Amino acid sequence: MSATPAPEPAPVPTTKAAAADSPYSVVAEGLRKTYGDKHALDGLDLAVPRGTVFGLLGPNGAGKTTAVRALSTLVRLDGGRATVGGYDVSRDPRAVRRRIGLTGQHAAVDQIITARQNLEMFGRLFHLGAARARRRAAELLDQFGLTEAADKQPQHFSGGMRRRLDLASSMILAPEVLFLDEPTTGLDPRGRSEVWDAVRGLTEQGTTVVLTTHYLDEADKLSDRIAVIDQGRNVTEDTPAGLKRAIGGDRIEVVAAEARDLPAVVAAVARVAIPDAEPETDAAELRVHAPVSAGVPALTEVARRLQDEGVVVADIGLRRPTLDEVFLALTGSRGDSRTEQRADSEHEEVAV
Repeated sequence: MSATPAPEPAPVPTTKAAAADSPYSVVAEGLRKTYGDKHALDGLDLAVPRGTVFGLLGPNGAGKTTAVRALSTLVRLDGGRATVGGYDVSRDPRAVRRRIGLTGQHAAVDQIITARQNLEMFGRLFHLGAARARRRAAELLDQFGLTEAADKQPQHFSGGMRRRLDLASSMILAPEVLFLDEPTTGLDPRGRSEVWDAVRGLTEQGTTVVLTTHYLDEADKLSDRIAVIDQGRNVTEDTPAGLKRAIGGDRIEVVAAEARDLPAVVAAVARVAIPDAEPETDAAELRVHAPVSAGVPALTEVARRLQDEGVVVADIGLRRPTLDEVFLALTGSRGDSRTEQRADSEHEEVAV
């Protein structure tokens, strides 16, 4: 399958006035970062609209974490330009840091002091002053649904509650842009749902979220747009629905109840399949499927024909492509999981 080309990158704002008028909170053009002979970023372009969740997807080693570390000023770029909140990440990193929040893969809260004390401590570290830090902590506890647990220690929290507290701590200064790097790693479904609700609440209040994740259902549910990257380069970018359309439309799927009915099912499905598309058959599971151009009418015709022929089916339905299938179609099995991990662990270079 040929990948949908990524859109032309938005120009990096060159003045504060241009940045203020820009519809993008994050703009990156031709980002490059090399560790030895490994290209962690190799010409990456991004344009993240204000007030949206922007997903970064790619196999291990694709450059996702390196991109977040570069945009949040934790590593120096070897090439390219980027602005966050209107400020250049290389020329004015301190101004960038005042406008961002960053939540890594592991919660950074203190497990011994209470949730309220954690947030007040972060407030003081950001020079808010004691009274203002207390007010901000109370606001965030309410915003993230932690008021009832405010005076409990995070060591007694569920994984989802700890993650919400971690998110709250990154929002002390109400950043314009919040970077989330694998925010729900290790959480159970309930914990993930709690974090998703918190992220949606942030964007409703105007925060721009840049999200990296290995959970494709997470990117599907949360992201307004998704950039698929591989080997440090853009593969494609679109909405979740647009990415799914890129690898084909609906597929009709029928499971026969008896093996002897499989030929009749194949013939019925073949009549509605798109031209030149032969139905695929899994004889072990008695499953037949094929791409169709008219979903519901095709399903209706197959069901009617099989009923007229007295064929009993165990299951019949339309199936739309999942983001997992998009991911595999665009990136294949490429990506060395050690490359990016090695870059992060062996090159703890911090820009100042």
